[in-house]
Amino acid sequence: MMAIEEIRAQFPTLARTVYGKPLVYLDNAATSMRPRIVLERQNELASLHNANIHRAVHALAGEATEAYEAARDAVARHLNAASRREIIFTSGTTASINLVAFSFGETFVKPGDEILVSEAEHHSNIVPWQMMCQRKGAVLKVLPVDEEGHLRTDLLPNLLSEKTKLVAISQISNVLGIINPVKDVVSVCHSNGSKVLIDGAQGVVHGGVDVQDLDCDFYAFSGHKVYAATGTGVLYGKETLLEQMVPYMGGGEMIGTVRFTGTTYAPLPAKFEAGTQNINAQPTLQTALDFAAGLQNEAYTKQVRDFVLEALTADPRIKLYGVPRGTEDKIALFSFTAEGAHHEDIALILDKMGVAVRSGQMCAEPLMDRFGVTGMVRASFAPYNTLEEAEIFLKALDKALKLLR
Repeated sequence: MMAIEEIRAQFPTLARTVYGKPLVYLDNAATSMRPRIVLERQNELASLHNANIHRAVHALAGEATEAYEAARDAVARHLNAASRREIIFTSGTTASINLVAFSFGETFVKPGDEILVSEAEHHSNIVPWQMMCQRKGAVLKVLPVDEEGHLRTDLLPNLLSEKTKLVAISQISNVLGIINPVKDVVSVCHSNGSKVLIDGAQGVVHGGVDVQDLDCDFYAFSGHKVYAATGTGVLYGKETLLEQMVPYMGGGEMIGTVRFTGTTYAPLPAKFEAGTQNINAQPTLQTALDFAAGLQNEAYTKQVRDFVLEALTADPRIKLYGVPRGTEDKIALFSFTAEGAHHEDIALILDKMGVAVRSGQMCAEPLMDRFGVTGMVRASFAPYNTLEEAEIFLKALDKALKLLR
């Protein structure tokens, strides 16, 4: 197990200063920092193995293909997928969900069918389904959250019907930080005959997932939130479904044969990977996931989480959204408002003190409407954040609120 100092030493950006103060980076739910080993791997791929994959017979093409496909095997192991054919590479969670919304929709959804999402979803798990419903004449339904930010799973059986083709839900809300009972949701939905997509953008970082145990039909995540290069992402899909679904995009690589009289498609996973892929970045998924598996500082991260949670809930100036029923259903992600202080003003003052947080709607405008706010401040911690940084954040927040109130 690496000590926290040893972990931090792997991330060059964490040694930065901003406005003359040490950087305290607490916007990890948006994107994580990249460790040196990932940066070096990406540079190595671009410098020494830069070639298009699968197509040519020369040495560089073989090396690039080997690195790309090794990353697919690593992701399949990490998710415990039944087959590497179930792992589709995309540019991120957004692209993965859009792929399913189009291809699943075109294959299985008819006018009058229903798609169910939760009230706490990121726009990327709302808008693609709205677009598909408009295109196919389907109906979008919403599973609400309660005042503390927990899914109203008690309402799920009544919201499901024989017309519910798919339920799309986040493993962990990027605003609330609540770990949703997705395994229970999958079970209820499957008993209704509905398929389930899990947005794992936050979940893959905090606790991960075993897709076979969860039994979800689709699982999507982004590499840049789990230490890999930007522009990398994964869609896991059950092979039986992917085989039936029409392709999302047409072009090179995803074809079997092409004739003006008709085209056949390549077998999985190539069927959903049209065109030149992100050849210098996707292989960093293997490096990043191996790095993440070696961190093993969960106890320390929980200590930081509990410290910040106790401080924020004890502060009468703070309204916290996503209140856990027990600390085990909450990650170290805290979204809040303060009466008399605008969320952006708080974030700007914190920034001047070296603390980077997120402010605004966090790509979850319906959830902001649910709680009657125009935006929130979010502080999201990663395994490389320290107790000392948590203390700096809380002291800076106290100063900011005193200035603004």
